[in-house]
Amino acid sequence: MPDTKPRANGARVLADLNALRALGAYKTGVHKPTFSEPHRQSLDWLVRKLPEAGLAGAIDGIGNILGTSAKPGPKLLAGSHLESQNYAGWLDGPLGVVYALEAARVLNADPSVKGAVEVAAWCDEEGHFGSFLGSRSYVGQVTEAEIDAARDRTNGSAMRDALADMGLAGRPRIAAESGRHVGYLEAHIEQGDTLESGKLAIGVVTSIVGIWQYRINFAGEQNHAGTTRMAVRKDAGLALAKFCVAIDARFPTVCGPRTVWTTGRITLDPGAPSIIPGGAEMLFQIRDDDPSVIARLEELLRTMTDEANVEGPCTVTVERIRVGAPAMMDSRFQDAIEAASKALAGGRSLRMPSGAGHDAQMLATIMPAGMLFVPSIGGISHHWTENTADADIVTGAQVFVDACLRILAD
Repeated sequence: MPDTKPRANGARVLADLNALRALGAYKTGVHKPTFSEPHRQSLDWLVRKLPEAGLAGAIDGIGNILGTSAKPGPKLLAGSHLESQNYAGWLDGPLGVVYALEAARVLNADPSVKGAVEVAAWCDEEGHFGSFLGSRSYVGQVTEAEIDAARDRTNGSAMRDALADMGLAGRPRIAAESGRHVGYLEAHIEQGDTLESGKLAIGVVTSIVGIWQYRINFAGEQNHAGTTRMAVRKDAGLALAKFCVAIDARFPTVCGPRTVWTTGRITLDPGAPSIIPGGAEMLFQIRDDDPSVIARLEELLRTMTDEANVEGPCTVTVERIRVGAPAMMDSRFQDAIEAASKALAGGRSLRMPSGAGHDAQMLATIMPAGMLFVPSIGGISHHWTENTADADIVTGAQVFVDACLRILAD
């Protein structure tokens, strides 16, 4: 008997992705920071596309788009984001939005399909003004005061001014409607090399890591680089460097199998070649999907701080500045993605955690959520060389649409 299930149109998916790639194009990637002109154009593009899927929607007061359907039956929410990191890749974000749009186009018009897919584009997942502001706003975690205080991390401009420039000042923010959706499904490039190295087509995400961030400060004594003897120096920069090395030596003794840690920024004060740094700061991040592992590592970090203060000659302080709880993906959604992969990707799938944060972890606080990964060439992301083979993009779209169908039928 022939397979009559509705299927994604791979050529249409690729055409949509390339249309978005042309907005803010930079080398082979894009430069599309939140509320930039290319981001505005991308949001307008999606609003114009929604009617093709039987959806209606507009940009809300924080820059989110939610395309809603009047079709009776259960509703599945799907999407991602449309802005990018600075001078970065073309698929991080748009892939999930286009997959969601394609699922809505294919399934919403089919009378044999129970219910509908609704499409979301969440604003500022990339954190230009804050942490997951769009999806957090939708689930009720963003206050007006937080928007008032938000500033662009690159140029310091106020988010309120950016919203006004976008013509969004005074617009209401869309909030989740309790019970409307059976859950949320998001697709994304893996941003790592696990799938590619294993010759796999689909990642079935089991969990999204929590992200804990710290500011570690070192206080020494600023002095002349040529006249101060080595034996009496209090070099904050040297103290920081030794601390970084000590972290790499000691964290492996207590970390989990997939824990990662990163010193993302180091600042020396005053940062001149002829002056011994009197102050130094490092921004340090730990990621894992097990809070108990994070607790052990934070305890070790504070123990190391105490030891450094005893040993001297500089003093060290640690401040936790961000806590991001991990999110577990719904088992039924995982099963649906895996079944779709068996049907359309030869079962070349792997259940795996996500080492990057995603809007799905915010949606998971109020509804069942799932994520699907497609391979990243070379494991590269957050860079303009980010890419995925066209064949893998099309396979991912087919699996995504089929997974949506299975979830709606469940």
